[in-house]
Amino acid sequence: MSRPAVLAAAVLALAFATSACTPLTSYSGFQAIEAKPADMKVGEDSKSTLMEKLGSPSTVSTFDNNTWYYISQTTDRVAFYMPRVIKRDVVAIKFNPADEKVASVNTYTLKDGKVIAYNGRETPTRGREMTILEQLLGNVGRGGMLPRDDEAPGQRPGGR
Repeated sequence: MSRPAVLAAAVLALAFATSACTPLTSYSGFQAIEAKPADMKVGEDSKSTLMEKLGSPSTVSTFDNNTWYYISQTTDRVAFYMPRVIKRDVVAIKFNPADEKVASVNTYTLKDGKVIAYNGRETPTRGREMTILEQLLGNVGRGGMLPRDDEAPGQRPGGR
């Protein structure tokens, strides 16, 4: 091989190797197109004008139907590593129940979130766990695999 061909192959191999380390960015949740949820005016906008400007919310509060949430997040993934959240925005819009006008607009970011430690223990169930060998050989000797001579296929056992 000539020297320029080796050099070109090395450059291509290097470009291919470094492209695997390029982060893959994905956007999910609410994407503001014309208006942003944080730009809504307190006391002026109502539920109907919000629906016209922004569309339906990402979620509505479980305990209070007068609180709407618009949620969006950006994640990066490099090669085979787990995705990493790099940006999260949650806009909570509360409405006055009397006239359905915007009462408050609160914006929360990734810094406002809290890490929750989940308990990894499991609740035991009744009974016992069977090994793979017990599961495979569990029905040996019990019969019932083939129909008896007095049964026609497709009939219920004992139903005459």
